[in-house]
Amino acid sequence: MARLSRIPPALPFAAQVAIFSRLQAVNPTPETELEFVNPFTLVVAVALSAQATDAGVNRATRGLFAVADTPEKMLALGVEGVTEHIRTIGLYRQKARNVIALSRILVEDYGGEVPDSRAALTSLPGVGRKTANVVLSCAFGHPAQAVDTHIFRVGNRTRIAPGRNVDEVERAIEDHVPARFQAHAHHWLILHGRHVCQARRPRCGICPIADLCPYEEKTE
Repeated sequence: MARLSRIPPALPFAAQVAIFSRLQAVNPTPETELEFVNPFTLVVAVALSAQATDAGVNRATRGLFAVADTPEKMLALGVEGVTEHIRTIGLYRQKARNVIALSRILVEDYGGEVPDSRAALTSLPGVGRKTANVVLSCAFGHPAQAVDTHIFRVGNRTRIAPGRNVDEVERAIEDHVPARFQAHAHHWLILHGRHVCQARRPRCGICPIADLCPYEEKTE
């Protein structure tokens, strides 16, 4: 078995407080960039967002959610109806089948309501842990940490939450980010990764936490 690389320690408590205090000051109430009208449409939107941008998903779901914002209406639309709305999204055929399958389960097993437990959510077709955590956070206010590529990068680059994989980064956020910031930590980190701490060239010149970040290859 290959030897695992050493994980650097997470930033200490005082640094975590300082960083998240600044992120909070810049954006006190961060929200997901996915458009949704209720927990069901959020589940669908997040399931569709795999290997797709939020902007692309939003363009496709505006028309879809206008005609099908409940599991019952989605079932009435059928696979072909869903497919017509989401053709611009990657893997749209499989995603359309998943949307119909999860809608059927919600109707048959949950009375048409979205369950508020991770285990129940991840039992739905096309819904993994990250999707479930987004739903728990955005729809139900639970401090769940949905780690995507942006959060994985920011967590490691800044040492807010270092880890070798998404599970380790998720645990590091839960362990090291002060509880007062947990409810919005996922949103602050993902937005920071998308718009400031970008993959190829981080925008350190406009970063509100640049002086607190240990990343050595700073840019202007």
